Amino acid sequence: MKKIMVGLKRVVDYNVRIRVKPDGSGVITDGVKMSINPFDEIALEEALRIKERGEAEEVIAVSIGPADAQQQLRTGLAMGADRAILVQTDKLVEPLDAARTLLKLIEKESPELVIVGKQAIDDDNGQTGAMLAALWDRPQGTCVSEVTFADGKATVTREVDSGLETIEVDLPAVLTADLRLNEPRYVKLPDIMKAKRKPLETVSLDDLGIALDPQLEIVKTDPPAQRQKGVMVEDVDGLISALKDKGLL
Repeated sequence: MKKIMVGLKRVVDYNVRIRVKPDGSGVITDGVKMSINPFDEIALEEALRIKERGEAEEVIAVSIGPADAQQQLRTGLAMGADRAILVQTDKLVEPLDAARTLLKLIEKESPELVIVGKQAIDDDNGQTGAMLAALWDRPQGTCVSEVTFADGKATVTREVDSGLETIEVDLPAVLTADLRLNEPRYVKLPDIMKAKRKPLETVSLDDLGIALDPQLEIVKTDPPAQRQKGVMVEDVDGLISALKDKGLL
């Protein structure tokens, strides 16, 4: 295949403790470390490995978000992506609008494979990949833990509730990466310096002819309830008694 397109979303780093704004309008992001969504990073690593095996010629990293998302795209370029595209917007982009935007980039770039993370750790929707496959009218492999290619097809091992399922899909296709697909590489300083010279194109939603159509309204954001203090028990009888006191038995 010639091209692989990979979606990278800018999210609060998974090591950062999330804090809700005092007015409940969202989470605090000012001064907070931002990173590539971990599942998207896995998706990019898999695309790079496919290219390194000689099964693809070019890896394109794309993101939809504010100008600061260039930082995450530069990280993707440092990992090994050949070029990057930022669809710049300061507005909240819901999964369907993200899928519509990615479809416009697909029409422009004509990749044989699109890989995204199975979900983003900020909203946990897990919808963009499936919606993109439906809009593109191409096969999809979701929650992928292993993938191989032969004769214009992808053989995908995916994680399901009952274990593992193996399916075969025709290319072009959409894949969504699961946690066990791979372990992303460590980015070295020389690669970061080289990434500064790689092309990063910035376009707007208007350039792509996309008008956002929000389907959801966030009314309020609340932090999770504080964890209750635990109790120490002497033996099994004490454990059973404590559970009964809490109405759990």
